[in-house]
Amino acid sequence: MNYELFIAKRVISGKKYKNSISSPIIKIGITAIALGIIIMLVAVATGAGLQYKIRDKMAGFKGHVQIVNYDTNNSDISTVPIKKNQNFYPKFEGISGIKNIQVYANKFGVLRTKTDFEGILFKGVSTDYDWTFFKEYLIAGKTPDLKQERTKEVLLSQTIINRLQLKLNDTILATFRKTATSKLPSNRKYTIVGIYNSGFAEFDKTMMIGDLREVQNLNKWSENEVGGFEVILESFDDIEVKGAEIYSQIGATLNSKTILENYPTVFEWIQLFDNNVWFIITIMVLVASINMITALLVLILERVQMIGILKALGSTNTSIRKIFLYNASYLIVKGLFWGNVVGLFGIFIQYYFKIITLNPETYYVTTMPVYISFTYILILNIGTLIISFAILIIPSYIITKIQPSKVIKFA
Repeated sequence: MNYELFIAKRVISGKKYKNSISSPIIKIGITAIALGIIIMLVAVATGAGLQYKIRDKMAGFKGHVQIVNYDTNNSDISTVPIKKNQNFYPKFEGISGIKNIQVYANKFGVLRTKTDFEGILFKGVSTDYDWTFFKEYLIAGKTPDLKQERTKEVLLSQTIINRLQLKLNDTILATFRKTATSKLPSNRKYTIVGIYNSGFAEFDKTMMIGDLREVQNLNKWSENEVGGFEVILESFDDIEVKGAEIYSQIGATLNSKTILENYPTVFEWIQLFDNNVWFIITIMVLVASINMITALLVLILERVQMIGILKALGSTNTSIRKIFLYNASYLIVKGLFWGNVVGLFGIFIQYYFKIITLNPETYYVTTMPVYISFTYILILNIGTLIISFAILIIPSYIITKIQPSKVIKFA
């Protein structure tokens, strides 16, 4: 009996089946599996890439957690100062996972040239500021040197530079609104020492980065007064837990909010990517499974006489079903192999050459970001293999309905 089963396996999986009626159906099944895994890999890579890139940019501009005074004014503009000398600055005691704490203060102003003007938010930072984010997106010049006694150097976005027709090392006139102690607007001149382009249009079109002491001077604050603190975490995944821990350790007159709380609509929007990815994965697995079911049924019906002969020789339904399921699994693995080759190649092409571009006004990025890990690849492949194989078990039961007396009689 083992010899007959060996011959049956060779007949199904060997060269003889390539020229059979089932050959095009089997090729379609393999192609469906390959296309399915390609689309799933791309969906996961782009969905995760957009989520990670957008949240990292948000954290780069605003920090993971902001500590400010309780007030009723716009949180983006520093109106009520905080004392810089706090128990938690420059380091929180008892809270792990914090990378950096940096002071800042914001001031609304207007940049003016001879022919045009542009509203900006001047963000003043100090020597404790982490420039990692802006150095990644720096396209010309350098970051401001804040180690000087007082600096007029500022960092501007490519968006503002283009709108005002400026260039690197130009001097720009900035006008700031009056303060509580002065009814006249303040005019200051700054030198553009760096140009960045993050692709996050919402911030690129307004943000100017410079010396914290300039904002303190404009607001008539002392050196010990700042607009707030930004907390940079080591891992974004801990933001909710660390945000609660930070809130519990700051003073009663202070308030802390994570960027999830400050920008809920943005994060609710990017969370929708997960739903889209799961929907795509479900559809692709179903389509691939249906195609494989069709291929398996055609393969069984084409070899119905062989099944009858094997049964007449004493083979059990289970052993014959295993033959067909074994070959179906081989076809699934073959489809997965080619799907992974093509899918990962396309993802790597996008990662290195940025071929697909996006509208930053809508997606907050200029090119489609991709992120893939070995864990994602493993889960997608094993999941597809298991689900497809499990679904094929049901149609394989048709073998139990084949009666040797009928199929051999008409052979």
